[in-house]
Amino acid sequence: MRNFFYRVSSALARFMYGRNGADQLGTAMLVLYLVIVVMQPFFGKLAAVQIVLEAVSLVLAALVLFRMFSRNLTRRRAENARFLDWWNPVRSRIAGARQRSRDKDHKYFTCKSCRTICRVPVGKGKIEITCPKCGGKIIGKS
Repeated sequence: MRNFFYRVSSALARFMYGRNGADQLGTAMLVLYLVIVVMQPFFGKLAAVQIVLEAVSLVLAALVLFRMFSRNLTRRRAENARFLDWWNPVRSRIAGARQRSRDKDHKYFTCKSCRTICRVPVGKGKIEITCPKCGGKIIGKS
């Protein structure tokens, strides 16, 4: 039995050689596909919305498969790079916001002119903060 699975995995590896396979854009499209499929039953009464969601989910599934089995690696890598150029700042902002919400020892202020986030200790009362980036003044209660 072990020999069978080894042969199947070897055959799959030979088939996928020179193909794009799974990357971050493909994974994001697959997650979006799953979200749409899960949302479809909630729009059961609205036939038009159901049809649109079904069409979008089929197009996404086809695109995921097309990108996985594509042999045009330069185009797929360029597409993935463009996606990552957009996604990495979004992911960084989400991670930063999550970290700031967990930090109970500091208060965070955002500079109105340059949007820099400044951190000060909690419990100092009303304070005036000078932005390290642009020199703007922020007045707030820590």
